[in-house]
Amino acid sequence: MLMGGLQLHHIFTAKKRASHILILATASLSTQGRIYSVKKCEEPEHGEEELSYSDVPRAGKKWERKPFPTPMKELIRRAKQEKRDRQENPCRVLEHAPENGLLIPHLIQLAHGVYNARETLLHGLFKLVESDGAIPVRKCRFCSEVYIGHHGHEIRSCEGPGSASRNAYHVWRRGGIKDVVGFPYCYHLFDRVGKPRVGHKERFQVPKLPAITELCIQAGLDLDEYPTKRRTKPVYSIEGRIVDFEPENEEDKSRERSLNREHLSQEFEKEMTRIDINLMHPSQKLEEEMTRTQLSTNTLQAWLEMKSGAIDLMKEYSVITCGYCPEVQVGPKGHKVRMCKAAKHQFRDGQHAWQEATIDDLLRPNHVWHVRNPQGPPLANELKRYYGKAPAVVELCVQNGAPVPNQYRSMMRLDVVPPDLDEHDLVA
Repeated sequence: MLMGGLQLHHIFTAKKRASHILILATASLSTQGRIYSVKKCEEPEHGEEELSYSDVPRAGKKWERKPFPTPMKELIRRAKQEKRDRQENPCRVLEHAPENGLLIPHLIQLAHGVYNARETLLHGLFKLVESDGAIPVRKCRFCSEVYIGHHGHEIRSCEGPGSASRNAYHVWRRGGIKDVVGFPYCYHLFDRVGKPRVGHKERFQVPKLPAITELCIQAGLDLDEYPTKRRTKPVYSIEGRIVDFEPENEEDKSRERSLNREHLSQEFEKEMTRIDINLMHPSQKLEEEMTRTQLSTNTLQAWLEMKSGAIDLMKEYSVITCGYCPEVQVGPKGHKVRMCKAAKHQFRDGQHAWQEATIDDLLRPNHVWHVRNPQGPPLANELKRYYGKAPAVVELCVQNGAPVPNQYRSMMRLDVVPPDLDEHDLVA
C-alpha cells in the first residue's frame, strides 16, 4: 500500500509539471504540405503582456431574461443599505453627483468627445458605404443577419419566415449604415432627477433621440434641440423622495413646454438629414485627399473612442434596459410606457422589466462573419467552425484597409487556418 501511494504521488507530480505547457490541439494532419489544428502555447514569461481572449457573446433565447451585469446578491445588499440610510436620516442632502442633480466636472469634456466621435463615425461610415466603389453591405431579407462583402455567405443560419423551405439559406439584399451599427432610441428627460419617469400618456409628447446622445446630454452636453435643466444647488432626499428647493424660472417652464411637439415619426429622418448636413464639413477638401485606408482607420478609431468613452460615462450615469426586449432608457429609472411585447409581457401589463444595461445594449455591434479574402469564394457552411466574427463596423473598416485592433484578433480567429472544402473531413 505504501509503494502504491508513492507511485501515485510521483504520477500526479509529473502531471502537474507537464501542465505548464498547454497543447491547444493534439491531433495533426499534413495534407499537401500544410498542417492543421496544431498550436503550442507556452506560458508567458515575466514581463510579457498576455493578450486577453474574447469571443462573440452568445445570443440568449427569446423567452429567457438577459443576465444581470451585477449579481443579484449585490443588488439586494445595496437596496438594504439604501433603506437603512433612509431610516437613519430621513431628510438629507444628496452629496454625490449626479444623484444630486449636479454634473460631474471631469466627465463634461468626455461627453463632448463621445458625441464628436459619434459624428465622425457616422460621417466615415457614410463615405465607406455610400461612395462609388465601396464594399457593399448585405442584409438578409427575412432575418437580422448582416454581411460585409460583394457576395453573401452560404452559411445556413437563417431563422426567418420560410427558412425551412430554403434550407436555412439567407436571401441577401442591399443594406445601409443602420445595418452596420445600431443606435437604439430612448425618451429625452428634461429633468433627470426631478422627473425621471415618462408616463404612458406622455409617450407622444416627449421626444426620442439616440440613447448615446441622451447619455452625453445628461453628462454635460448642451443641444438646442433637446433642452435640459441644469442645477446649481444639490437636491434633498426626504424619505426617499427628491425635493428641489431651487426656484424654477419661467424660462425653464417654457423650455419644458417646447418639448411637446409631434415629431416622433420624423425622428429618424431628422437624424439622417443632420448627418447629411454634417457632411458639408469645413475639412471636406482634406477628407477628399485622404485615401480609403486613412478614412477607414479614422472611422475605426472613432468607434473605439466612442465605445470606451461610453463605458466610462455608464459607470456614473445609469443606463437601463429591458430584460426581455432591446428597449433602452438613460436615467435613474425606466419609463412607464406599456409597449413591451417580449416574453411574459402579459404578467407585467406590457411594462418593461428594467435592469442594468451593458455597452452592447447602448451600442448594438451587429456581429458579422469575418472574411479574409473579399475577392475569394463565399464562406461555406461546412467550414463555419473555422470562421471568426467581428462587429460590422470593425469588419467594414478592416476590409477597407484599417489594421485589426488587438481586442478583436481572437474574436476574428486570425490564428486559424481554414482547410479547403475537400479537406475539412480529414481535419481533426
